[in-house]
Amino acid sequence: MFFRKGKPAPEDPGPAEQCRTEAEALYSSGKYHCAEAVLETVRRRFSPQTPETVVGTVSGFGGGSGSGCICGAISGGTVAIGLVLQNKKQTADMTRQLHDWFREQYGVTCCKTIRANNDKGICLKLTGEVAGKIAEMLSTV
Repeated sequence: MFFRKGKPAPEDPGPAEQCRTEAEALYSSGKYHCAEAVLETVRRRFSPQTPETVVGTVSGFGGGSGSGCICGAISGGTVAIGLVLQNKKQTADMTRQLHDWFREQYGVTCCKTIRANNDKGICLKLTGEVAGKIAEMLSTV
């Protein structure tokens, strides 16, 4: 039997954890809001050939698309799923799974309701969680 001296090697965090961490970092940078951070993270991981300029297509989704309705992380995630899958049926199915998961976790998908019941820090958490969940789902396709 062989034993290593020192600390054990760190485990590979996997794509879901990597995407969660990256999306949170992008959001925290102030350069990206929730929808942009989710889309950019998924684009980098699953569709790097797509130009970064695509992120601008979701700029209006932050803060619940300006009206406070659907969470921007979910909106950006929906676009990211479609970007990667390029298949209408698969995109619709995976988007439904994402919404169902989000509702199970947080009760609603409404940005205004989520922010009314939590501090602003919830947006950072949701951005990371959504990016991680999408990476988990896309890794099984």
